[in-house]
Amino acid sequence: MAKSILKDTDEAKDSVQELQLRLWEKRSMLSEADNKFTFTLRAMRNLCIDTLRRQQYTETLNTDFEIPGQHESYLLDTKDLANYVTLLIDKLPETQRTIIRMRDVEELEIAEIAFITELTENTVRVNLSRARAKIRTQLLKELEP
Repeated sequence: MAKSILKDTDEAKDSVQELQLRLWEKRSMLSEADNKFTFTLRAMRNLCIDTLRRQQYTETLNTDFEIPGQHESYLLDTKDLANYVTLLIDKLPETQRTIIRMRDVEELEIAEIAFITELTENTVRVNLSRARAKIRTQLLKELEP
């Protein structure tokens, strides 16, 4: 999850270690958490967002999915198609990108995603639907002759 948010393996590893340290320091309070897994994921998400803000990482994600000069090479086989879909996911707005990865990669339930992202379940469903629609539209556009 940290790697998908931060897009840097080293930063992700640092964030995981930082979270482990924080959880260890507050281990006596962890017994109060209802679901430790979702609590940890929410804490990881918040830590990553704090890291991005601290670094003033203000990359504005463009909803224009054009990848000039590379369209044919991405559609040669299934592996390339998967790489292309990954690129499309990376270009989604942060909320949609996070939600689609939690649901489709980490296979979390809508309720868990809502808890982690601090959004309503309906908002999670809408963002997931919009993210999938954007990816589907771009793929269909690429597959047309």
